[in-house]
Amino acid sequence: MRLKLMLLGFVLFFSQFVTANTVISNDVCQMGDITLSYDFENARVNGCELTDDNEITLIISPENTPINHSPWYAFKIESEKQKTVLIRIKYTDVKGIHRYQPKLIQDNFHWQPIDHIALKKQVLFKLEIGPKAVLIAGQEIIVNEDYTQWMQKLAKKEAVNYSLLGQSTQNRDIGMLEILGEGNEWVILLGRQHPPEVTGALAVFPFVDSLVEDSALVKQFQKRFNVLVIPDLNPDGVALGNWRHTSTGVDLNRDWIDFKQKESRLVRDKIEAIIAKGGKIVLAADFHSTSKDLFYTMGTQYPGVKPALLVKNWLNSLQDSVVDFKVRRIPAFKTKGVFKQYIANTYGVHAITYEMGDHTDRRKINDVAFHAASTMMQTLLNVPASEF
Repeated sequence: MRLKLMLLGFVLFFSQFVTANTVISNDVCQMGDITLSYDFENARVNGCELTDDNEITLIISPENTPINHSPWYAFKIESEKQKTVLIRIKYTDVKGIHRYQPKLIQDNFHWQPIDHIALKKQVLFKLEIGPKAVLIAGQEIIVNEDYTQWMQKLAKKEAVNYSLLGQSTQNRDIGMLEILGEGNEWVILLGRQHPPEVTGALAVFPFVDSLVEDSALVKQFQKRFNVLVIPDLNPDGVALGNWRHTSTGVDLNRDWIDFKQKESRLVRDKIEAIIAKGGKIVLAADFHSTSKDLFYTMGTQYPGVKPALLVKNWLNSLQDSVVDFKVRRIPAFKTKGVFKQYIANTYGVHAITYEMGDHTDRRKINDVAFHAASTMMQTLLNVPASEF
């Protein structure tokens, strides 16, 4: 009886989102002559309703709660007839704050922002649809295969190795790059702990590309330093279109004390294997997105971390090298369980959280990442090995 009541409650809950002319499968809503699908990686829709011939309401729910307010959505929509529809996206989390501006993809490459009205728990916009499917998402879609192809391409370069760190909880591959130099000092770069944080991902690609280009600086850097790159640590969350968490409902960037997640343990074990072979960690960074561009650091006075001025000098140099961009440094070391705190506490070296704004111009993200990588290399080269 209890099970029947639970099932009845489930049906009644979702019935408020569905009209008589709506047919829903696991990943498709059929509403008259309109088809809305979400059967692809990074997609997310939790319910749909055709209010009338011209208005569609989508329900977007998080993977679990409590959760940061990062409502993610992605879907394809088409219609047998050309028409203009009003899309209404409603969020069901506790806060329900709109974060990501809706965008549609054009020409398979360019994402075009859509004019919209953002309210506390919903966003509205008009959309022209027809027989050709239109892809809508909160941010640009970068899926797991994109990382694989990028890493395999870079691995064609000398001194760059691509391999698997391991597999995720749901058995998806977690790839890694090792840029191997001649010394024993290592820089660790991490990305995509939080699935929707695409601007952080957009920074990873040019940052790492800059570390393997054919230049005098790179050649000098590789005489001392190695780089470990794990750009897509939460492939399950990416594939599922999660707002923030892993497939088990955990924020990876709060798991660097307890290591309850398979993904964080894989990174920990890889770094320990580097140390066991005589390697020395000298710097780490993980890439994220937030409301504006900023860099969370350990500050210059954090106990036991050296060289004390390393990151300050790096980011000062970055500021001097970029135009029309404010390098915001925020010392933060009270948040427990984040990656940079783990690196600082465990290895006594600096780590930063590299955050790009959700709406930062994509060309600026690319430009800043290029300069950030270049200034990082030069800053590290200026520090004698004995000071780490």
